Amino acid sequence: MSPDADVVRLRALAHPIRLGMLRQLAREPEVCACDLGGAFAVSQPTVSEHLRVLREAGLVRTRRQGNQICYAAEPAAIEAVADLVATLRPDTAGSAGPTNTAGTAGSGVSSSRRPG
Repeated sequence: MSPDADVVRLRALAHPIRLGMLRQLAREPEVCACDLGGAFAVSQPTVSEHLRVLREAGLVRTRRQGNQICYAAEPAAIEAVADLVATLRPDTAGSAGPTNTAGTAGSGVSSSRRPG
């Protein structure tokens, strides 16, 4: 995935309503757009706008069922976001933990007071 796609996906998830919608879509196999408005106490045009952003980011897919449009989480895109977030974890392999050298020998800071 290109860095630009990463940014688009993370930006889409940065809004609390869109994040909540994607969480709901991850729990349920498919949700119709008309069912999301009540869950988030927003108008249908607002729901449509948030779903558009998620769709354009590739995080959801759509299926038309009569007059309704049903949405589902896109597993490959969710996995890509999870992989991206995993790269942000600090590498702790082989280390005993964070090293704090402030106030220790060689740091240029002395812990003893000199008469003055």
